[in-house]
Amino acid sequence: MRDVAVVGFAQRQMKEMDGSPTCVELLVPIFAELFEQTGWTKSDIDFWCSGSSDYLAGRSFSFVSAVDAIGALPPVMESHVEMDAAWALYEAWVKIQTGEVDTALVYGFGKASAGLLRKTMSLQLDPYTVQPLWADAVSLAGLQAREGLDRGVWDEKAMAEVVARSMTDAAGNEWAIRRGTISLDDVLAQPMYADPLRRWDCAPVSDGAAAIVIAAGDKAREARANPAWITGFEHRIEPIALNARDLTVSTSTAASGRAAGVEGVDLAELHAPFSHQELILRDALGLGGDVSINPSGGALTANPLFTAGLNRIGEAASRVWDGTSGKALAHATSGPALQHNLVCTMEGR
Repeated sequence: MRDVAVVGFAQRQMKEMDGSPTCVELLVPIFAELFEQTGWTKSDIDFWCSGSSDYLAGRSFSFVSAVDAIGALPPVMESHVEMDAAWALYEAWVKIQTGEVDTALVYGFGKASAGLLRKTMSLQLDPYTVQPLWADAVSLAGLQAREGLDRGVWDEKAMAEVVARSMTDAAGNEWAIRRGTISLDDVLAQPMYADPLRRWDCAPVSDGAAAIVIAAGDKAREARANPAWITGFEHRIEPIALNARDLTVSTSTAASGRAAGVEGVDLAELHAPFSHQELILRDALGLGGDVSINPSGGALTANPLFTAGLNRIGEAASRVWDGTSGKALAHATSGPALQHNLVCTMEGR
């Protein structure tokens, strides 16, 4: 296996979704920031890979129009996955492992303002038995949360503690849409939004984009003094049928964590768009009290379409760069009720 590290990360989130800017306008300044971080130019990037979804974005070939942000000349080697940007990062990592390239720039973008996301996400469900019912994403999360409450797997206080900690941690995060020091009582005083979920239990939605640069061996050390070396990378999936699995556990996350190697992790960035899902992930990954969870606020403070998982990986890498973490874990998810799960571990050397 080739040694591969994360050497650059940039993001942009629109706090007011007014239909603009375009995906290209979101990406151009992010690419410029990455070139400034690494000292590289477009010619130093061997492979470009993007993650998005045309049918969820409501735009045919939206990923093709976004390529305009790269520029026409010189021509580049480019690929796209019809999924979250975290999975595009996995493809780029595999591409470097083949030895065909040494560097890659991965980006994701999404304009949730093009529609009503909680309904649009219903298109991911089984097209014969569930999708025609138009069970929206928040309601499905509510069913999952209710099952955990009724079975005593967690309680409302545990969910509220996740919210209070996330929003308080996000106070210093310039990209967080929802932030501020709040108490447990503040959370519990909110009215129900989708019983048993309160509005703060659900991540806010935004337009946004994010991008990461990864590189192999000596190329990584050219770009950054303390690269975040990827020590484990694993992706697993649950059955699409919601009645075919226990919604209060995540076996795919547990399997991914074991394969990626969670031993020695002291910091975890978890993509948990609903408060109770962090509780599921912490249990699946065996994260104890000695592990810092979501120091930047986590997905509960901002959840842009297609980029939240990549943001978690980038945030974890930044903690390795600045020495905050010796070994960090990043988790990404997509699909209903934590269906797809990816775990990436990184460390400084």
